[in-house]
Amino acid sequence: MTMTLTEQIVTIALCVLGTMLTRFLPFIIFSSSRPTPKFISYLGKALPSAIFAVLVVYCLKNVNILSYSFGIPELIAIAVTAGLHLWRRQMLFSIAGGTVCYMLLIQLVF
Repeated sequence: MTMTLTEQIVTIALCVLGTMLTRFLPFIIFSSSRPTPKFISYLGKALPSAIFAVLVVYCLKNVNILSYSFGIPELIAIAVTAGLHLWRRQMLFSIAGGTVCYMLLIQLVF
C-alpha cells in the first residue's frame, strides 16, 4: 500500500513539526533569564545513565548463556565499551567501539 502525495507531505510536515517542538520547546520554557528548576537539572544528570542502563538490559535480554557462544561476545563487547569510555570519556566513541567489536566477534569469531 502506497501513500498519496498529500499523505506524504502531511507525514513529512508532522515529522518536521514534532522535531521542531522537541528541539525548541525546552529553550522556550526554560529561558536563560530565569534559573532552571532543580528537578530538571537533576533529570539532566540522572537520565543519561538510566537510559544507558535500560539499553544494556534491553540488549542482553535475549542472551542465552546455556547455548553456543555462552554470552562471551556480549561480555567482551561490554568490556570494550566500558574500557573505551573509561579511557576517552566520549559516549559516542565508546558505543561505536563496542558495537564494532561485537559485530566483528559475531561475524568473524563466533
